[in-house]
Amino acid sequence: MTPFDLAQAHAPAQTDVATKLAALRSHLVAHKLDLYLVPSADEHLNEYLPELKQRRQWISGFTGSAGDFLVGQEHAWVFVDSRYYEQADLEVDARHIHTAKVGQPDHKTLLETLEDLGRAAQTTGTTLRLGYDPFTLSMSQGRDLQRQVEPCGIVLVPIATNLVDQVRSQAPWNAEPRPEYASSSLFYLPDALTGESITQKLERLREKLVTANADILPITKLDQIAWLFNVRGWDVPYNPVFIAYAIATRHATYLFTNLDRIDPPLRELLAQAVTLLPYDHYGPTLTSLLTPTSRVLLDPKHTTMGTVQLLQDATGGDRCKIVETAHPVEGMKARKNTTEIEQMQAANLKASRAKTRTIKWIFDQVAQGHPITEADVARTIEQYYAAETDFQGLSFNTIAGTGANSSIVHYGTPNPQAQLRSGDLLLLDSGAQYASGTTDDTRTIAIGTPTPEQRDRYTEILKAHINCAMQKFPQGTTGAQLDGIARATLWHAGLDYGHGTGHGVGAFLNVHEGPNGISKRVSETLEPGMITSIEPGYYQPGWGGIRIENLYVVKALPTETTDSAPQSPWYCFESLTYIPFDNRLIDHTQLDARQRTWLQTYNQTILTKLTPLLTPEETQWLHSICEF
Repeated sequence: MTPFDLAQAHAPAQTDVATKLAALRSHLVAHKLDLYLVPSADEHLNEYLPELKQRRQWISGFTGSAGDFLVGQEHAWVFVDSRYYEQADLEVDARHIHTAKVGQPDHKTLLETLEDLGRAAQTTGTTLRLGYDPFTLSMSQGRDLQRQVEPCGIVLVPIATNLVDQVRSQAPWNAEPRPEYASSSLFYLPDALTGESITQKLERLREKLVTANADILPITKLDQIAWLFNVRGWDVPYNPVFIAYAIATRHATYLFTNLDRIDPPLRELLAQAVTLLPYDHYGPTLTSLLTPTSRVLLDPKHTTMGTVQLLQDATGGDRCKIVETAHPVEGMKARKNTTEIEQMQAANLKASRAKTRTIKWIFDQVAQGHPITEADVARTIEQYYAAETDFQGLSFNTIAGTGANSSIVHYGTPNPQAQLRSGDLLLLDSGAQYASGTTDDTRTIAIGTPTPEQRDRYTEILKAHINCAMQKFPQGTTGAQLDGIARATLWHAGLDYGHGTGHGVGAFLNVHEGPNGISKRVSETLEPGMITSIEPGYYQPGWGGIRIENLYVVKALPTETTDSAPQSPWYCFESLTYIPFDNRLIDHTQLDARQRTWLQTYNQTILTKLTPLLTPEETQWLHSICEF
């Protein structure tokens, strides 16, 4: 079963939201709570969740990958950003849950809503109690929440047992089949794919602990664990990770997971460098390692409040000796080595061929007058992905939105009833997992002859993409700075988009990974070896949407010297994605000389890389669509 199949099989059944909310509110009463917060994350702060841990989705009906749920005794709210406005309108039962579209006028954030509720309670001399599961909030989220709401008369109350889980365990929901959890088989990636052994990675990690003057490092993010131990699994749809905790010290390393799914050869290999323990031994082991002089390294963004609570409980409530800094594994993982880059190049070339063939198939079907649907497109792209060697599954649920559906940024399952019609746009955002790497790319295609407005909007998005992709930048440049470069041309045209310009991508790992990215909120600098998407977009409800996405690796430019001293390092982007754009949508008169040169060079590189991999008929078509 592929990750795609796994996700489809675990799609949640729709049940009565009102009944679930009533049951949840009864638990609020039992715990003397006025409010309860259900973030989208689980105990490992995952973006994509095992079905068993999709608590916000289960209780609210909203399936987006981001968004928080807040419930009180009389009201309930789902908080979403601009990526999910339309999706929330479709999925959330407005009779019982208010959708707060953060960023729109008269729509408040979670913190603003809590502040209002707290101040209203203060006027009556009442203090509100806000319950939460400490393992579903990061340290930074918990601190922000505490700092904002406590002055408003709201007391934060950690609840050991997740209340949504409690509801789910009672009738009638306890009769539902229990989703599998932490049960997939684990497999090892050889050094030929990773470029570095477990032992080498652990040696580097211990050096970083010494540098940080730390003794103990809890590791709770699943992609960090999978990368560090060169092990993969399919506990989470689309992400080749496995449910686990890890702890690293200067002298030992511990891995906590379901040991029953580790076969003897892998167990023997891991045991050479790691102590294997059951998943539920994480807390007791962490506390047993503490001494009066222990210094524990915690990354506020990647450590849960639950782990902090474990440490505090173990020291009798006294503040632990905590070293707060960026998680060393996060940075190590983001800077791909030479082998990882080569493997990612190979994986993305496979994906480029698959999507190019899919685009040709769409063109052919439309030209021949054959009716095709969004679901047909999604099925075809997966077939082409699967035809490539070492295919492991999709890297996320394919977005194939046509017409008005293309304006939904994270459009859900492609609709078997939604046909591609002349005059509409198709937004095809998809990716695959290969043993060599992870892919993610987007192309927008005109069905039939595009309108002048479609060509104008598409060309503006293409210009934004090119401006960012061809940018050279000095060492120390942040994702926020590059985000502004991408948006600048759109702002001149009075256009913008609500999502970030790009996100980091793992090497046969999560399709969204940190710490690097390109967005207004990313202060991380881009460094050689980091891989990022560039994906500006335009979305108009009812009209449609446009997005153009490639993956790029950050490369160092040759260092130039002056008479006095060498220049500081400068970097650039090198594309991993080689898929043609829809030339019919490009108004070449809107491109300046540098943009035209970039596009000509990119198209020529597509021909160079893909021609040896295509049939003569496919090659002929590719030359025609790449004509400048």
